[in-house]
Amino acid sequence: MKFDYKLAFSRNLGWLTKQEQEILRNKRIAIAGMGGGGGEYVITLTRLGLGKFNISDLDAFEVGNFNRQAGAFMHTVGIEKVRAMEEQALSINPELDINVFDTGINEENIPAFLKDVDLYVDALDVFTVDIRIKIFDYCHKNKIPAITAIPMGMGVAALAFMPGKMTFEEYFRVKGKDQMEQTLRLVAGISPAKWHVNYIAAHDEIDVQNHKVPSTPMGLKLCAGVLGTMALKILLKRGEVRVAPRGMHFDAYRHKFMRTWLPWGNNNPIQKLLLSFMRKRFITKSENKDLPLKPKALNHHKHLKKMA
Repeated sequence: MKFDYKLAFSRNLGWLTKQEQEILRNKRIAIAGMGGGGGEYVITLTRLGLGKFNISDLDAFEVGNFNRQAGAFMHTVGIEKVRAMEEQALSINPELDINVFDTGINEENIPAFLKDVDLYVDALDVFTVDIRIKIFDYCHKNKIPAITAIPMGMGVAALAFMPGKMTFEEYFRVKGKDQMEQTLRLVAGISPAKWHVNYIAAHDEIDVQNHKVPSTPMGLKLCAGVLGTMALKILLKRGEVRVAPRGMHFDAYRHKFMRTWLPWGNNNPIQKLLLSFMRKRFITKSENKDLPLKPKALNHHKHLKKMA
């Protein structure tokens, strides 16, 4: 059967005009990371009708990815993630223009990775902060919109960084910090509400020091839906996109939604209290597996909601 772009994505019409669908067909998106988030993003955006991608990853699929990653199957174990996701995307739209960066992203290839892109979608591992900083810096200097989301339990928290607005560093304040502090600042900054900690079922399964944190397929599906919508609005210049220091947090388990607002980002006085708590829980006392996460210590989000 011959592929027909207009027929393949005709059910997008109604939510999109024919003209808007054609605009998306000619936009290029860069996605760093083809694991839990990135795999879902490239499939969602391909089904939305995006026609051009730059994608990167340096890992291969393994059995430990099965609970959450779109490209993880028995037949893809041992296969490079970026190649497996390229194949999946091309099986949806064989006309795609995809540039593959199979050694990951480093300081030297950032310009090539972000060349001629209309939007950067962040899907790097939460513990990968140094190169994330460099990518967002490059986006800011070159006026490239950049969006990011993190699955939080059975929910999603998301932020957008737009040209001429607050930068990634101005919000997260991670430069010059060690990796653990950078990770804590990333997580705290993107989801100041911290709703998900109240339904953790097994605290002893979490080991932040060794990069072992739980995830759910629902959280990543929600991330794809939110980032896909943000991408549509940015690329088509259609409707409000909340820009840092404003963001959003939705938790399906808790039935809660918040339009977040964090003036001064992680330099916010209330946010500093959260960071202090997180350091004690995950760094200073990380060897104590029985130390509980106390929900009351995280109720500062009530104050943030009032400010929003």
